[in-house]
Amino acid sequence: MALNQLQLSLQFGDLADAARHRAALPRHKVTRWIRHALSNDAEITVRIVNAEEGQRLNQEFRKKDYATNVLTFDYAQATEESPWVIADLVLCAPVVAQEAKAQGKTLQAHYAHLLVHGALHAQGWDHETSEADADEMEDYEIAILKEMGFRNPYGKG
Repeated sequence: MALNQLQLSLQFGDLADAARHRAALPRHKVTRWIRHALSNDAEITVRIVNAEEGQRLNQEFRKKDYATNVLTFDYAQATEESPWVIADLVLCAPVVAQEAKAQGKTLQAHYAHLLVHGALHAQGWDHETSEADADEMEDYEIAILKEMGFRNPYGKG
């Protein structure tokens, strides 16, 4: 399978345990995970942030006053005229670490799932519009992750 091109910027904010998160996110793996989720070429910035930055961004852009695992800012979805996806994916390191532990996953496996999830959002996938859309997005995430050797992130099936 030919994968789409990806221009990746990988950034780490001010993290207390940055080394742990950097170790879980080697650039070549982040590139691979996102490319597997792309239907078009893309320019994506991935930023790993602390709880304060994650909460501030979630409050500012979603009006939700808590840090969430991943925020997707899609600036351009691919069209016939412009086949590039342009987006920022912001992942909150402490939330990702807490969820990984609670779900019995490695930090790396949870990051892979959330990067695939965010990349799908950047391409217009949405799980909040209907139960059918949520099921379709989950099934697609499961298939993408399985293709890369990860088990079902939702623990079903």
